[in-house]
Amino acid sequence: MSIAMTVPVGKAENDTAGNTLNDTSRHANIVSEAPTTDGFHLVIDALKANDIDTIFGLVGIPITDLARLAQAEGMRFIGFRHEQHAGHAAAIAGYMTQKPGICLTVSAPGFLNGLTALANATTNCFPMILISGSSEREIVDLQQGDYEEMDQLNAAKPYCKAAYRVLHAEDIGVGLARAIRAAVSGRPGGVYLDLPAKLLAQTIDAQKAKDSLIRVIDAAPRQIPAPDAVQRALDVIKGAKRPLILLGKGASYAQADADIRALIEKTGIPYLPMSMAKGLLPDTHEQSAAAARSFVLQEADVVVLIGARLNWLLAHGKGKTWGAAPKKFVQIDISPTEIDSNVAIAAPVIGDIGSCVSALLAGVDANFGKPSTEWTGAIAERKNKNLAKMAATLAQNPSPMNFHSALGAIRDVLKQHPDINLVNEGANTLDYARAIIDQYQPRKRFDSGTWGVMGIGMGFAIGAAVTSGQPVVAIEGDSAFGFSGMELETICRYELPVTTIIFNNNGVYRGTDVNPTGGKDVAPTVFVKGARYDKMIEAFGGIGYHVTTPEELTKALQASIAAGKPALINAVIDEAAGTESGRLTNLNPQSAAMKK
Repeated sequence: MSIAMTVPVGKAENDTAGNTLNDTSRHANIVSEAPTTDGFHLVIDALKANDIDTIFGLVGIPITDLARLAQAEGMRFIGFRHEQHAGHAAAIAGYMTQKPGICLTVSAPGFLNGLTALANATTNCFPMILISGSSEREIVDLQQGDYEEMDQLNAAKPYCKAAYRVLHAEDIGVGLARAIRAAVSGRPGGVYLDLPAKLLAQTIDAQKAKDSLIRVIDAAPRQIPAPDAVQRALDVIKGAKRPLILLGKGASYAQADADIRALIEKTGIPYLPMSMAKGLLPDTHEQSAAAARSFVLQEADVVVLIGARLNWLLAHGKGKTWGAAPKKFVQIDISPTEIDSNVAIAAPVIGDIGSCVSALLAGVDANFGKPSTEWTGAIAERKNKNLAKMAATLAQNPSPMNFHSALGAIRDVLKQHPDINLVNEGANTLDYARAIIDQYQPRKRFDSGTWGVMGIGMGFAIGAAVTSGQPVVAIEGDSAFGFSGMELETICRYELPVTTIIFNNNGVYRGTDVNPTGGKDVAPTVFVKGARYDKMIEAFGGIGYHVTTPEELTKALQASIAAGKPALINAVIDEAAGTESGRLTNLNPQSAAMKK
């Protein structure tokens, strides 16, 4: 317990009449001050009481001293250049650890910067707590114009699981406990905790403060599925002729790795991982249907969803993506309101993923038939055909490099380092890397996720490096990198083993567009030609590489990983290599009108 002030009891002394005062009579005549603490220390004590030892954030009014004192009390404070990226770091830390990552920001604009990351965490089901200082309630509520005045609590509510404000120091322990439980229980997500400036400076009796702390017990209790729901799911699976298991990032978050693998291998059912579920089983596993994705989605008759939602990433479970074959869905999810959100679910299994998978696994006995060789053989045939086609494409060595040749070089290096964390964002850079680079361990791939948001790159990279202590390779489109590029200084300041690879094709999607008016301004999608991003990291003391061939890229990546220091590889690729909007062309409408 941190104590801000302690007044010791004195020895016996004389009063003004010359009489000796013993301790008892002295205490009767002199009011002694009890040990006290304040809101600053109590926030830190509440975090430490719940084994939270790292804060990501950016200091300023009114939380600068909170960051200083947290560091003095043994916590790690990672200071960023922009709050949004601190929030992304906290969110990915939450995903990796199942404990809420903490992001600390100043009031109003700083809070709003962090709010994007909070909303992204909620959408992706990452446990995170955004803690922001705020202006005084009396002035805000009367709209009297305080410094950075904003009703932050109500601004946050639509974008997170829960939002709380603490007004009295004795409630800090309760406030943080509620925030932790809300962030990790049920479907995880973001929580906002509002701490007005006046609260932080409040003093409180030290013993009373200590008694007010709460260590959260069983923050995310198991939710056991109903036996009849489990049996219904097993019956549907048994009746399948062409079953498929689809793994979402919720399956990866659950850390039920052994049971998920056992369920897949014991049933013999082919599986398809979503991007952040890659590595739950090695991508080279014989039952992986990733290389035959389109085929299995169209042809499967029973699909078992484990921690995956039928949202836009899966075409909402309908349309040409899913083909004409009738489908039955088994869905494992902790949230009953997710069921039937887009299509009818034949067998919902509600509970935490670990408990649900364990229950299904217990029901797979010796009489549980495996898929027919007709189904698995058809998948293998399509898979081998596509893999051969991909291998031929990767074997080409065009000049300048394209996405395939550059990613092929990266893939071969990373294969030798399966423990490396991979961060990936962009349009084409994301699409191609997801298909080309294999993952061998769970929770090692972090990307744009459910929202498809750009700008997660450096925040995720820093969060992953700090949380795991393992190296990170961030593969970035040049456009995506621009959202968070200044965090290179943060990476260098904390000497993190992060290698950033920028696929530089001079623009958004590609750098070949031209201004149709012939004017001086470049086209909306075009950047500075021949930009040397490698020089940026050199300015902060990192190592820069400029590469134009797969061979140079291989050597640079090997060297940067071996050095274990902040590095950036500026990988020059053909500026015409990209396609408009990557694989999301249908979401970016094009004008067909001709102006007369």
